[in-house]
Amino acid sequence: MSTLEKVETVALSVTESYNQNVMNTYGRYPLTISHGKGSKLYDSEGKEYLDFCAGIATCILGHSSERLKSAVMAQLDSIHHCSNLYYIPAQAQLAAWLTKNSALDKAFFCNSGAEANEAAIKLARKYAHTKLGYEFPVIITAVNSFHGRTVTAITATGQTKYQKNFGPLTPGFEYTPFNDVEALKQLVDKIQSNSEGRSGLAAILIEPIQGEGGVLPATKEYFKAIREVCDQTGALMMVDEVQTGMGRTGTLWAYEQLSVEPDVLTNAKALGGGIPIGAMLCKDFCNVFTPGDHASTYGGNPLACAAGLAVAKAIEEEKLLDNVIARGKQFRELANRLSIKYPDVITGVRGWGLLTGVQLSESSPITASEVTAGLMSAGVLVVPAGPKVVRFIPPLIVTEDEVNQAMNKLDSV
Repeated sequence: MSTLEKVETVALSVTESYNQNVMNTYGRYPLTISHGKGSKLYDSEGKEYLDFCAGIATCILGHSSERLKSAVMAQLDSIHHCSNLYYIPAQAQLAAWLTKNSALDKAFFCNSGAEANEAAIKLARKYAHTKLGYEFPVIITAVNSFHGRTVTAITATGQTKYQKNFGPLTPGFEYTPFNDVEALKQLVDKIQSNSEGRSGLAAILIEPIQGEGGVLPATKEYFKAIREVCDQTGALMMVDEVQTGMGRTGTLWAYEQLSVEPDVLTNAKALGGGIPIGAMLCKDFCNVFTPGDHASTYGGNPLACAAGLAVAKAIEEEKLLDNVIARGKQFRELANRLSIKYPDVITGVRGWGLLTGVQLSESSPITASEVTAGLMSAGVLVVPAGPKVVRFIPPLIVTEDEVNQAMNKLDSV
């Protein structure tokens, strides 16, 4: 059997194994990844791809990072997991780094973005019950938001397509159009007008950039209005930085670009550079959890926190934020040139840092999925953000040459 035949047999057997044994919850592309290095991935046939998906904004140090490998292997040689019933030094160190480098004071660790948002929602509800005196707390989120896949997280997500057939949904959520200050204020007035005082606003959970919703950045005016509403009502301003946190936008946290400080922040994805870890951070005044209120078996274990510390050190020591700013500017300049070249196809380019959405014309028959498939054939991996937005989210180590290559491929597609 030739090498090519062996590769085809392996690829076929993987596909067959998936069909026979794995639940069909993903619309997978016909691609089997074998390994990666830096900003590049390789499939089972040896084809090279520029990875501008990065595990969906996760592998910010790229693939097979020596720093990450060394940290994880060293931790494996010591202890990879133990219960949160005991003190874990790496967890304390990572919590200290996160709080030192944010406007928040305390950290809770979990395994994913959905879990981080669940923790934030529980915190907001307990805060509303114990500090605001509400029997029925209400949390506002935005239309077209995305906050995870658990039942409560899809309820928080302002998109009915994620909620269909999963009812009854968790009560206590209201939705408002993103970046619409007047609509937000009207909804708050409606919630707070309950004459009996049993129900009231507990929190506003918001993304600085709607990633799944089409790479839509929040405006400073909108975030300022949210901060003012929360200050006036006593509600918590909770910022979902699951996708934007850890340098993706050119600052460590995207909220830094919006001139406000949140009371609660959620983060995951990039925090472990591809090793599962999530975190919910809060200010001291709303730190209402006590032992038994919330927990996670794997959350903040030694292995995950060692990975998180490696990512944190890389951001600082390798000056990754400088690269994010430079490469993001380069990418959008090149993408804007393409919008001038193809005005009937590309109608806009938006985003911050290395989170960029290329908006396709609503009148064009070309969809984001078709562009994604075309780029894959050309050797670039991206991910759609809705039917008409192509999302580019490469590792934060991406080079100038790699950005040029990706944009040349987009031009050809």
